[in-house]
Amino acid sequence: MMQRVFEDRRDAGRRLAILLRERGQDDGQGEWSRPVVLGLPRGGVPVAAEVADALAAPLDVLVVRKLGLPHREEVAMGAIGEQGARVLNDDVIALGGVDARTLAAVERRERAELEARVRRFRGDAPPIELAGRTAIVVDDGVATGATARVACLVARARAASSVVLAVPVSAPDAAVDLVAAPEIDELVCLATPAGFMAVGQYYLDFTQTTDAEVQALLAANR
Repeated sequence: MMQRVFEDRRDAGRRLAILLRERGQDDGQGEWSRPVVLGLPRGGVPVAAEVADALAAPLDVLVVRKLGLPHREEVAMGAIGEQGARVLNDDVIALGGVDARTLAAVERRERAELEARVRRFRGDAPPIELAGRTAIVVDDGVATGATARVACLVARARAASSVVLAVPVSAPDAAVDLVAAPEIDELVCLATPAGFMAVGQYYLDFTQTTDAEVQALLAANR
């Protein structure tokens, strides 16, 4: 029988926050400098909101988009983020037979959606300044790691002093790759279960988070 680890994203966020607090970082006076919690919309934001509340830290979104294979969009051949950040999975691109023109078309489409989501979630408000601060990037889980990596690249490009990736669950192979990724200073993860197939299999309730929920969580933190 497949094991369900978390009740929902809020439960996952509370458990993740406990792990972060146990490391003595909840007051911002340890090795992490004035942390900012960055949730990946949409599903990462309810998790991030619990972490931000527990750490008494500001919450912002960090908008990224997966670059899905044509006709198999659930398979990530890479991801893009704000400020032109991009990570590609060359193995997936090669196996999918994707040429440069097709890749560029997918990226144009996803970048337009990314920019629309930035406006939707932040409106006219600027992103929270990360210079000299610790960026804690939070998602509801990691399957391939492409989206998480590009999110951390964006945080690094915004001059964060350190970048921590915090997720409730990750595929074991992706976790190994993320630990070695130069853009990530630390990976905090509750579970890396063998036999991982999809993030949603570890949640009792994995209902899709709505734009309105993301907006409400951001407003509540402010």
